[in-house]
This record gives sequence, C-alpha cells and structure tokens, in this order.
Amino acid sequence: MLKRASLILLVIVVATYFFVIPGLVARTMNGVTERPPYVFDEADIKTHEGLDIVDLHADTLLWERNPARRGTTGHVDLPRLLEAGLTLQVFSAVTKTPRGLNFERNTADSDNVTSLVIAQRWPLRTFGDLTERALYQSERLHRLRDEANGSFVIVKSRADLARLLSLHRHERTVGGLLAIEGMHAIDGDLSNLKRLYDAGYRMMGLTHFFDNAIGGSAHGEMKRGLTGFGRTAIVEMERLGIVVDLAHASPALIDDVLAIATHPVVVSHTGVKGTCDRTRNLDDERLRAIATNGGLIGIAYFPEAVCGSGPDAIAEAIAYTIDLIGIGHVALGSDFDGAVTTPFDVTGLPLLWGALERAGLTRAEISAVAGGNALALLQRVLPPRQHRGRCPRPSRRATD
Repeated sequence: MLKRASLILLVIVVATYFFVIPGLVARTMNGVTERPPYVFDEADIKTHEGLDIVDLHADTLLWERNPARRGTTGHVDLPRLLEAGLTLQVFSAVTKTPRGLNFERNTADSDNVTSLVIAQRWPLRTFGDLTERALYQSERLHRLRDEANGSFVIVKSRADLARLLSLHRHERTVGGLLAIEGMHAIDGDLSNLKRLYDAGYRMMGLTHFFDNAIGGSAHGEMKRGLTGFGRTAIVEMERLGIVVDLAHASPALIDDVLAIATHPVVVSHTGVKGTCDRTRNLDDERLRAIATNGGLIGIAYFPEAVCGSGPDAIAEAIAYTIDLIGIGHVALGSDFDGAVTTPFDVTGLPLLWGALERAGLTRAEISAVAGGNALALLQRVLPPRQHRGRCPRPSRRATD
C-alpha cells in the first residue's frame, strides 16, 4: 500500500513539473498592468492605421505556449501581432540565465533555463547545449511560419524585407526576424555562429546577464570590454550581415565595439539614465556615441527600464532620447515576454501613440519611432539575400 501511494505521489510530482509549472511560470512572469481589451481614442486609432510598426525584442520563443494560437497570458502571439498590425517582430532566443538573476552582478556558473527546457519537454539535444537551444527556437519560428498560411514571413535578407513590406501593404501579414540574447549561444566557436546564421539568425546580442567569451555584460563580474575572440566575431557578423545588438553590454564593451564597427548597431531593448538612472540603462555619452555610429536605441517598456508602469514613462524615455541624439536613432524595443510586466500586450500599442503625442511628438516622428527607423537600419545592414557564410579559419574558438 505504501509503495503504491509513493508511486502515485511520484506521478503527481512529475506531472506537476512537466505540465503545470511551465505554464504557471510563463503566466506569472509576463504580466500586464492593464489587461485587454483596450479602449483607444479615435485619434490614436487613426495614427495607428498609418504606421509601419517594428518591435526590436520579444522573448516569446522561450515559453511553452503555441505562438500560432491566441493566448490569454503573455504579450505576443501571431493572432495578436496581426490584430495589432505589426509589420515586423524581432524574436530573440534566450539560452541561459543565472540563478539569482539581478541587474548588478552575476556569475556565469549557473543556469535557470536548463530546468525550464526540461520541464517544457524540449528535445534532449537542448538540455545541455546552448547552441542547440537557439537552433530549436529557430525551428519553432519556422514551424509558426509553416502553420500561418502565408500570414507570417521570416525575414533573413533585404529581399525578404522588401517582400514583406509589399505583402503587408495589401494583406494581413507580419514578419519575424530571429535574434540571439547573448553570444554565449555560440559556445566560443565561430562555426556555431555560421550554424546560427544558416538557421536564420540576423541580430545577435553580444551579452546577456553575465560575461562571456565575447566580452563583458553590464550585469557581469568583470564588466570588461571586447575580447580578441569578440573582435573576430564582430568582423564575421558584419561580413555576414548580422546586426550587432549592444543590449546588456558593459560600457567598456560598448566603447570597444563602436571603435571597430563599420555598420550601424542597435541596442534592442533598454532604458536611458536621463529618465531612469539604473544599471541596465544607457548614459548620455553612450547614446551620443551610438548615434554617431548611425545606430538605433530600442526603448523597452518595463519599470526597471523606464521607472514607471504606464505608457507615459515609455514616452518620456523616447522623447528624452530624441531630444539628445535626434529622431533618426530611436525605436521600439518592448522586451515583451521577457519575464517582465509591461503596461499592455502588443494589442495595446495605440495607447503609446497617445502618450507620445502628449510628450510632444508629431505624427511623422511617431512614424519614425514606431518602425521607420528600424526598417531603414535593417535595409542597410541585412545581407542582400541569404547566402551560406564561410567562417575564417583562424581563432575559431575563444581563447580569452
């Protein structure tokens, strides 16, 4: 009898781990301040209808829910993207986060994502391999494309982007672009950079919450600059047409990358110290340097980035950055589904247009921030068409 009871208890524990906990974690970590449906002013709806909208960062592929189906939790899925009229959503692959994650100092010797990967029943190959985790998330996005009946396009080149824009003008179509949240995903090996490129990745954040073989994180131990291996990786990324993302990078890493970058960079999701003086946010010096590079600042939506929980706090950060570095260098970088609480899900974006108008932006300026600036950068940096890259022979693995 005792043996049978123990077996039943074990089954309950296992079932809870695999079928209850992943959904519970996703629901509790990706909330909204205000739940839909949202009520908009007619003027905000009119503004919204005339926009190309690009969001530079969402971590949707990390979570178990099917992005082809409309969810009641989280921030992004295909039905809600179509309802919101987005032109392009950047989907970032998270492969590792440290235990006790914080914005001040993290080591690289632990990993929260492993337990989530196992609980969500990802393929065995992803359990201990960060590159495989990224490849699996690419497979998930390609599966979404295959299930979408033509309403979802994956952008890998300028030709793909032009095709998307043509489709979007006449049909309910949205694009997706694959990004990496931290280049620890290549495991210090440039051959893995090629594998991720071939899998469709076109934007890569150099670091996440800890230092890696590329360089220092703003939240790492050393907060160092670019390593020798990192320099080699930047050169190869630019050759292939991969956008360099400096979100979560240490100030020293930002400075080192800007010293050698020949293409515009992005900071896909951030706040600015001028309105929210937090460790993860950019100071005025780096904002000006990124603008000089021709780069783009994606303003995030969550309280740690903007020091507020509503659209007006986001608008304040956007307006401050425009005043400092110019309208051509500011974009949207929500961090939707990034284990954060945002004011709204993707269907609530017209609330932001009203806040931006109250902050003094014209409709032309709102159009640039909403997507015009991001589209211009992608048209400049992406490869003309997809090609199979060949990595250089020297320094194939990190040595520092």
